[in-house]
Amino acid sequence: MTSEIETPECCPRFDPTPWDGKIFEWSNKRFIKDAVTTQFYMPLNFGEVIMRMNEKVARAGAEMPDWLCLSDHTSESNMDLYVAVDREVDGAENVTFNGKFLTRAYEGNFENTGEWCRDFEEYAKDKGLEVKKWYMWYTTCPACAEKYGKNYVVIVAEV
Repeated sequence: MTSEIETPECCPRFDPTPWDGKIFEWSNKRFIKDAVTTQFYMPLNFGEVIMRMNEKVARAGAEMPDWLCLSDHTSESNMDLYVAVDREVDGAENVTFNGKFLTRAYEGNFENTGEWCRDFEEYAKDKGLEVKKWYMWYTTCPACAEKYGKNYVVIVAEV
């Protein structure tokens, strides 16, 4: 008998390798968009919003490639979420991304976000790229990050 309590997996285990130090060319890459209320940039209803988005995706019979979910912190009280989908989703705000996107994976506590962002800016600059727009991909929920023992965050930036 073990003392470890098994918790159900809600987020797939994340492999940073395909996302670390890569450049993607996206042409009409599909996403659905929703908004999270934040207070001083801390999300208040992230779980509720992501569940609402997941329900819309399921009703449409759509898939979420790579479980890609980009966060755009538009102000200290709002964060827009973009969930990648494989087709248009009825009842959702459908958007597309086009352009070149640089990615880099980081692991650790969210307190390190400022350090990661400074590193990413230098990384992009060293590659001769200028960041036009930033997104953060929080790859797992806090419970799954604890379960897996890793908390990966990917910075995705249009360059």
